[in-house]
Amino acid sequence: MPDVGDDAPNFTGSIVDGDIAPFELDGHLGDEPVVLAFFPAAFSNTCTDEMEALRDGFDRGDCTLFGVSTDLPHALGAYRVQYDLPFALVADPDHRAIEAYDVIEEFEHYGVETVAQRAVFVIDADGTVTYRWLAENAGREPDYDALAEAVADATA
Repeated sequence: MPDVGDDAPNFTGSIVDGDIAPFELDGHLGDEPVVLAFFPAAFSNTCTDEMEALRDGFDRGDCTLFGVSTDLPHALGAYRVQYDLPFALVADPDHRAIEAYDVIEEFEHYGVETVAQRAVFVIDADGTVTYRWLAENAGREPDYDALAEAVADATA
């Protein structure tokens, strides 16, 4: 798992931002901090609470925010529309992102075995991890004030 001070691992997936297109993290580094908000499952209660908090109460002006889950791109597209999320989501059904960041949560329900652990990483413009938060359990949301402070620190 990358720690603060480590180079952010690159990964590929599909970006969902109105359209669905190929995504590679390295292509989004360099201008401003990037926030990766890993979440277990679209349409679930705590995940929706988290995504709505990132939509409504988190200042995204100084960063690029991506929600990342193992859901399929079309499911994330419907989720993004239903909850009016103004930031892109990254579909990781092949588990490249959750493996690269070692945020793998065993989940044996509904025919699914593995999802993303709830986690947040801030990556500065140089591609260095400057903040890492991991949920102790899937029902816990991040400290949004600490996240905002981490983004401000990564911007300086």
